[in-house]
Amino acid sequence: MENFTMMQFFEWYLPGGAGHWEHLKNEAQKLKQIGIDTVWLPPASKGAAGGYSVGYDVYDIYDLGEFDQKGSVATKYGSKQQLIDAVNAAHEAGLNVYVDIVLNHMGGGDETERFTVKKVNPENREEFISDSYEIEAFTKFTFPGRQGQYSQFVWDWQCFSGVDFDNSTGETAIYSIQNQYGDAWENVVGDENGNFDYLMFNDIEFRNPAVRDELKRWGKWYHDTIGFNGMRLDAVKHISYDFFNDWLDYMRNETGQEFFTVGEYWSYDLPLLEQYIEATGARMSLFDAPLHNNIHQASVQGNEYDLTKIFDNTLVAANPDKAVTLVENHDTQPLQSLTQPVEAWFKPLAYALILLREKGYPCVFYADLYGASYTDKGDDGNEHNVNIASVAELEALLYLRKHLTYGMQRDYFDHPNCIGWTREGDDEHDSSGCAVLLSNSEEGSKHMEIGVRHAGKIFVDYLGKHDAKITVGDDGWAEFFVRAGSVSVWGVER
Repeated sequence: MENFTMMQFFEWYLPGGAGHWEHLKNEAQKLKQIGIDTVWLPPASKGAAGGYSVGYDVYDIYDLGEFDQKGSVATKYGSKQQLIDAVNAAHEAGLNVYVDIVLNHMGGGDETERFTVKKVNPENREEFISDSYEIEAFTKFTFPGRQGQYSQFVWDWQCFSGVDFDNSTGETAIYSIQNQYGDAWENVVGDENGNFDYLMFNDIEFRNPAVRDELKRWGKWYHDTIGFNGMRLDAVKHISYDFFNDWLDYMRNETGQEFFTVGEYWSYDLPLLEQYIEATGARMSLFDAPLHNNIHQASVQGNEYDLTKIFDNTLVAANPDKAVTLVENHDTQPLQSLTQPVEAWFKPLAYALILLREKGYPCVFYADLYGASYTDKGDDGNEHNVNIASVAELEALLYLRKHLTYGMQRDYFDHPNCIGWTREGDDEHDSSGCAVLLSNSEEGSKHMEIGVRHAGKIFVDYLGKHDAKITVGDDGWAEFFVRAGSVSVWGVER
């Protein structure tokens, strides 16, 4: 069994210019060669911001960069044909492709409508703070640029459960639409803000059977059009889990595909993640947000952080088969909605924690392989360009995951500032087996067992951080070393 690795093939600050699908097409072979097996693509549908949209302000789910809508034909990432060509190139390189599905909301409506609402308390959406009254909002989507191609479905106010802008007064608030499905929000897991069904823009009403049918038609069309292998589901915390149970069953039955699916339920509360997995009948995996939080905390606390607790209260520890582990994503980048960037010094340690252990499905972040840059206002009030370097060791860690990290795992989480583990290796992978040691403080060493199969072998640090040569004893044990604030991965000398 090979160790598989996913990559989020985008970040928030990607430059525009519609060249990203071409970039994937050109990089596909390299990604496979360095140990990536799956690429998660950004949302491919036209957003309300047109060619500037990152993709999460969905306007027309059927417009993959084909129609002149919202000021552009192509999306920020390219044209529909470039997307298809990129997916084909990925498949030819041996990569699987996961698409980002954004079904919580729609933005950029074409026409306004008047309908009845009640205003709700943003801190407790179950509490109404007004009587029923009429507002005007952009809830009618006719997609004039597409003119009914692929689907003639017209979205109107009955397709939505909430909005956040009254066009007639210019007021911003959270409005519960009083439609035929009642004035209650849909059932979601968790009681954050009373009920966190409403997130932004026009909130889709999944109790409307016509909406469900349309989203099923679209899902099948999308798969038939580009041929993806799996999905990342956006903002599942805010969407009826009952809808996803129905929709995923439909997609899998109609296509005959397994469709590995990972949901974004962003919470640091492990019981909520477990509750969501139960509510969806284990139909999807989830991102391990609690682990990301631990990694962030470890990176900012330095040697004050107890590394023995890095996996405490994480999904990968509680339910590893449903855990997608990560170091960063587009939402945790600086200035973004969930910003919790991981300090540069800790990133190699963090990637060792998700790539070199036996549990979890790790996801590598685009900016950590290719770098990133963004503009921020400094203390002087002026705008400054900030460059984020890629993780120099990342390709080496990917190589180690693919070739060395197999067999029995033995953990040595016995010191708050220095932890380690060994992988014994197996017969299917030549020279497999390794010893990993991390320090968030001074230099350290640890006596660890790697197995008698390695007795007498000489081990070196594959990351080149330490120049020692270590001979494994006849009993399969050895003393392994690590530099201060660093990670070393010891494998058989070649």
